[in-house]
Amino acid sequence: MSVQERKQRERAVRERLIVATARELAEQQGWDAVTTRRLAERIEYSQPVLYSHFRGKREIIGAVALQGATELAVAMRAATSAADGPRARVHALASSYLDFAAHNPAVYDALFQLDGGLAYAQEDTPEPLKDAFAALLECLGEVAGEGVEPELFTEVFWAALHGVATLTRSGRLPPEETGPRVDLLVDRLAVV
Repeated sequence: MSVQERKQRERAVRERLIVATARELAEQQGWDAVTTRRLAERIEYSQPVLYSHFRGKREIIGAVALQGATELAVAMRAATSAADGPRARVHALASSYLDFAAHNPAVYDALFQLDGGLAYAQEDTPEPLKDAFAALLECLGEVAGEGVEPELFTEVFWAALHGVATLTRSGRLPPEETGPRVDLLVDRLAVV
């Protein structure tokens, strides 16, 4: 292995460590607790080393969001692939989405609430974000209904899921009613 290859590998390891540490800190204490100073202390590197990877917290949030988008897409695809029939797939998709949001609140915030400097719904949208939307579309496109644009239906269904996730987490909706909300979404919005 050449010196350059070794340095690139070490750089990639440091970058993964920074992202994992930021994510862990955000999940434990919230995004306000994630500072470059605190991250540098936790990973035992200097702040200039952090800045050699990320220009600041915004880029770190973006990196966590991209990682989260990949994980969300995998979770939704796994849930839908195990389901039998369109209704069961949509229900599994909605449940896996809401479970992801509930179990990864800081990552969910990085994806959908905070400014990570990422473009959404544009040509330059990063692939992990496009893939997460594609995971929704793969399932929801088949239940959009006749004459309904699958992408538009997916956006509306996703918006409903996001609303349920956000309102439940903020305590504005009781969590014990999440199941009936998913049933209602599936029964009223999806043509199955």
